[in-house]
Amino acid sequence: MLIGISPLISPDLLAVLHRMGHGDEIVLADAHFPGETYGQRVLRADGLKIADLLDAILPLFVLDTYVESPLIMMAVVAGDQLDPAVEVSYRLTIDKYWPNTPPIQRINRFDFYDRAKQAFAVLMTSETAKYGNIILKKGVTPIIDNEGIWPISNIHE
Repeated sequence: MLIGISPLISPDLLAVLHRMGHGDEIVLADAHFPGETYGQRVLRADGLKIADLLDAILPLFVLDTYVESPLIMMAVVAGDQLDPAVEVSYRLTIDKYWPNTPPIQRINRFDFYDRAKQAFAVLMTSETAKYGNIILKKGVTPIIDNEGIWPISNIHE
């Protein structure tokens, strides 16, 4: 345990978040996602839901401000149904930490799989909502000033 870091963040996840560079992506994958098939580095967060993990990760993780959208989710497959409450719950947490983040981009299933193959890591969760996967693209972590304060206002918007 560490002060200021959620107990939902495992030591392995903390190490991965730290080792990621700007532009690297992490997939927060639902329980249905074929993470072992597509992920080059797979972590487990069994028993945890993605919205809770977003609330634990986003205080530590700057989203990329130099791309159209640093947040990617899978688009619904024709003939299937999407529960809009999933994205709404994610967005509430995202906006809590990074309120100026652009809308979540939706891409088709196979493009999402290709993106997961290139991701720095895939974090397998116990999320059971269909289309619950989300990709986070890391931005440039701000430098802490002499008072130990992040100059959030200086982050590129």
